[in-house]
Amino acid sequence: MAHRMLSQHGCITNSNATLTLHTTGSMMGATVEQFNCAKSQMGTLKKDPGNEAKLKIYALFKQATQGPCNTPKPGMLDFVGKAKWDAWNSLGSVSQEDARQQYVDLIDSLLAAEGPVVAAQPTGSAATFDTLLVSTEDNITTIRFNRPQKKNAITVEMYNEIIKALEESGKDDSVITVITGSGDFYCSGNDLTNFTKIPEGGTQQMAKDAGELLREFVKAFIDFPKPLIAVINGPAVGVSVTLLGLFEVVYATERATFHTPFSQLGQSPEGCSSYTFPKMMGNAKASEMLLFNKKLTATQACAQGLVTEVFPDSSFQTEVATRLKAYAKLPRNSLTLSKQLIRGTEKERLHTVNDQEVERLVERWLSDECMQAIMSFFQAKAKL
Repeated sequence: MAHRMLSQHGCITNSNATLTLHTTGSMMGATVEQFNCAKSQMGTLKKDPGNEAKLKIYALFKQATQGPCNTPKPGMLDFVGKAKWDAWNSLGSVSQEDARQQYVDLIDSLLAAEGPVVAAQPTGSAATFDTLLVSTEDNITTIRFNRPQKKNAITVEMYNEIIKALEESGKDDSVITVITGSGDFYCSGNDLTNFTKIPEGGTQQMAKDAGELLREFVKAFIDFPKPLIAVINGPAVGVSVTLLGLFEVVYATERATFHTPFSQLGQSPEGCSSYTFPKMMGNAKASEMLLFNKKLTATQACAQGLVTEVFPDSSFQTEVATRLKAYAKLPRNSLTLSKQLIRGTEKERLHTVNDQEVERLVERWLSDECMQAIMSFFQAKAKL
């Protein structure tokens, strides 16, 4: 049976509910987190909800994120644009809070109309995660970073859980594995509080332990046997960007950005990016990102080969879900064996690069320059 995941925030409601297009919000408006959860769940719809519902979804999304309609009315010959504009404009002065609630209610009713909802069961071992949401549905395993209140910054615990989730996903019956984020961010990179927890062995031991963890983390991506797809739902920073060269496909919403501020923090590249980035985008463009901290828009990242395709934010989840469902119907063994051929020619090289990057990073973490940069970051943050 196909499963739909029940999130911790109640994204899915009573399965006996009927499809209704809500026109009034509840007394307590939906939170931004619930809104983003509903937006993600929209991609799990198996049936076309019809033009009326799709226009309502579009209008409520625009009202919730931008407020009342504020764009010129399209020309008479722009039938689609005019229909969208009319739907948005018809909401008048409905508040963004009420629009969020109506959006959540509408998505809930559409999901409920498709039939009973069953909580997703972990595959393989019965491992549970504190920093991730992991589910398998329709031959797709999804690993979702789940620290939205911290912009999905990666802690030591989260590093270990991602390694474990990849290990399990590599052995389960799914065809593809997807990595994405909860909330507005894909991932904001390392949680810099990792650098404030000094073990008994001092900073030398901290740097050594962090280096070994990073080595194993990147190794899990290099060796992952199945097609790995990144769904970049918002800004991505640091290691979450550098790893993208190890994915087969990277889809991004138009509001995503890609930033690798290593030299700004007195550090150096990781995730094999010192090799994969120049290979993908050329030395000059790679250097702008890895040496000089240039932040790319989704469109720029796509033009430079880091991103496969960019989608409008309003339709991002739906369009990506369509692609993923098509990929998940392909023969699993054929995909796995084909990936082995492609990755096999470079796997040894990637492991060597990973070792070299980790060695350099351990040196940087112990340097005065890096320590000063991190202290300056926390001092600037404290002043905000």
